[in-house]
Amino acid sequence: MPGLLVLMGSGETSPTMVEIHRAAARTLRPGARAVLLDTPYAFQENRADISARACRYFAHSVGLDVEVAAGITGADWVFSGPGSPTYALDRWADSGVAGDLRARVRAREGVTVLASAAACTAGLATVPVYEIYKVGAEPGWREGIDLLEPLGLRVVLIPHFDNAEGGTHDTRFCYLGERRLSRMERELPPGTAVLGLDEHTALVIDLETESVRVAGRGGLTVRRPGSLTVLPAGTRTDLSELRRLAEGVTGTPAPLAAEPEPVQAEATLEESIHSCEELFKTAAARPDMVAAAQAVLDLEAEIVKWAADTEEDAGGIEEARELMRLLIARLGELAATAGQRSQSLPSLVEPLLALRAELRGKGCYDVADALRAAMLRGGVTIEDTPSGPRWSADHQTGAAPAG
Repeated sequence: MPGLLVLMGSGETSPTMVEIHRAAARTLRPGARAVLLDTPYAFQENRADISARACRYFAHSVGLDVEVAAGITGADWVFSGPGSPTYALDRWADSGVAGDLRARVRAREGVTVLASAAACTAGLATVPVYEIYKVGAEPGWREGIDLLEPLGLRVVLIPHFDNAEGGTHDTRFCYLGERRLSRMERELPPGTAVLGLDEHTALVIDLETESVRVAGRGGLTVRRPGSLTVLPAGTRTDLSELRRLAEGVTGTPAPLAAEPEPVQAEATLEESIHSCEELFKTAAARPDMVAAAQAVLDLEAEIVKWAADTEEDAGGIEEARELMRLLIARLGELAATAGQRSQSLPSLVEPLLALRAELRGKGCYDVADALRAAMLRGGVTIEDTPSGPRWSADHQTGAAPAG
């Protein structure tokens, strides 16, 4: 059995991490048993929905059939992700899962993937992020499962290290911010380092060869009092170098990759939303109805891709839907304005009808209806007939392609 430990800072069921999951899955034997531990979010009312979306993600994007289970005995691949670190800790301690996870790493067998809240438990201490950030508890640590101790790493692991959701306040370091993290660092046992994993970033440790790589969009930060080292995505090194950095040992460092390997990182949902909006604006300025309609279709495709993301901070889906509705309304306005200037109204309307047909084909009837209403406001009426949709405007009629 392969021995692989993968720790993710966030994005564990998003398009950004698909290739990392696939690489880990390729090390498994045929017919391997894959288990999802739902413990970190098991207190949530939508627990079943989160698990179902995660299983669909692994099946469709990674090619891995996953079962939801309370234990990991006999599992070749184990995954656990978002939720509450402390809720998971309490139940893993009572059920023996914490010991089973440590045993996997100590034996250097099996693929173990921990992300977000689950990754937060991997060190000798854990950030109780729900209690501090959401409830207002005094900053402090909870005992972790110390999954990294068998690897010689005396560390705490903090996911979401580069989080910037706060805007006007500091939410880096898993929503702690610098003030609280600095205070908490002073409470750690002497010689303990902080490993900070950026969002959409993974630390991949081959337990057999002890090779280490950082993959994804951000980096891994090794933070000690008075020192800070950042290993960017693409860095390849080994456990001995990671131990040296965590222990603050001076001297000649072990070689890292001379230059980070090229990383074709998948865009985040926020970046995709911005890109589609800019493409639409450029097309609307010309105006180019085909390109404008394609920008809306691209945005709809991004929404579908990110729909399986189980992270609680993936609220950008609703933002993307709101933007799509806005762009569709703008398409209707463009059709009316352009129609007044052009004698070739079919060339303006037909791309919109093709967009509507594609949306209906994907089952997005509410969005297709919004497009129809927007075109009506722009002076174009659509009638669905047995032979396909027909449109009319200003006493001018035309037959649209069926489908």
